[in-house]
Amino acid sequence: MLFCLTANHRNTGFDILERISRAADSTGADVVAAHGFVRGAVVLSTCNRFETYLELDEPLTGATVLAREAVLEAVAEATGTDAEALRASAVVLSGDDVVRHLFAVSSGLESMVVGEEEISGQVQRALKAARDAGTSSTELEQAFQRAARATRDVRAKADLAAAGRSLARFALDLADSRVTDWSTVPVLLVGTGRYAATTIAALQARGADDVRVYSATGRAENFAAKYGVRAEHDLRAAIGGAHIVITCTAQYTVGPDDIPDDRARLVIDLGLPRNVEPAVADLPGIELLDLELIGRHAALAELGAGAHEVLGSAVTTFNAERAAVPAIVAWRTHVESVLESELSRLRAGDDHTAAALRHLAGVLSHGPTTRAREFAAAGRLDEFARALETVFGLEVASSLSIVDEDRQAG
Repeated sequence: MLFCLTANHRNTGFDILERISRAADSTGADVVAAHGFVRGAVVLSTCNRFETYLELDEPLTGATVLAREAVLEAVAEATGTDAEALRASAVVLSGDDVVRHLFAVSSGLESMVVGEEEISGQVQRALKAARDAGTSSTELEQAFQRAARATRDVRAKADLAAAGRSLARFALDLADSRVTDWSTVPVLLVGTGRYAATTIAALQARGADDVRVYSATGRAENFAAKYGVRAEHDLRAAIGGAHIVITCTAQYTVGPDDIPDDRARLVIDLGLPRNVEPAVADLPGIELLDLELIGRHAALAELGAGAHEVLGSAVTTFNAERAAVPAIVAWRTHVESVLESELSRLRAGDDHTAAALRHLAGVLSHGPTTRAREFAAAGRLDEFARALETVFGLEVASSLSIVDEDRQAG
């Protein structure tokens, strides 16, 4: 069974998100290591959400409660904070609701700026991180991989990609009222991380010519050369020469001591945890635009026609194909059994004949496998199962009932 504990800027608030985001790297491994009923874990942490996706053993009484407490315990241990605020505000999902939520998140339909482009890449990077940590699982792999396909379908059919939505672009939209001519404004980008490339593109689309970049990790030169901007090597001096400062880094926090004078400046903080200390907003001449303020202005954008309908279709198809798995396995097992029986009668060492028979088995399996998925998608999987029982004497009903119970539990 799939499980998800989700906390975002709407139901949890940025203060809590900032604290728990520090647990992103360890939560999945900690939960899997500490609890035998957890088969796998993927943790997604972005600027406006913290989500832990788990695959749980079945059947398990009180699975969602146990999973929630396991995640809360891991977060509290990693951050040294009380888990009560997260317990009171986070939302718990299970079963098919997890799939729908994941597909919606990946498609940008649950983002602060609806339809944002970056989130789908962040979802897939979360899966890769789980693989690298050894915490992924078969069912999580399937769900996350299909989330990528659902995202492409939603963007193509609902025309979200054409809107070019992103958090960075929206922040610059808010800054437009403060800028008369972007081509004359010196802009400093602090960081070369998750939003840096998108921010550069958004700035250049507005005609910004004087863009510099600073990196605490020494990557400014390569980044600047790649994107046609200027590298800076001293943060305080770089801020001194900029009218707009945009931060998007996990490596550095801008503090009051980094601001050299009281010249009027707009500072845009796209980081979580914060890249700019709150005290910076109290300095003379500084206007700070952070995620919390951006979130207040991020009205729900009009989506392309049919986005949620496309998403719903993707979820239905995925769930139907999952339901067809027991019948497909039963059929393939039957074919393999017949094949092995025939192979055992061959004289030893006849590899060419064995290879030909295995190829034949694959060809024979392909058609019924496709039909099983089609019947599942049409809500007629029971007909396919009865056909297998009638023609081949294969018992698949018990396997199908397990899938049904899983769906009902979700």
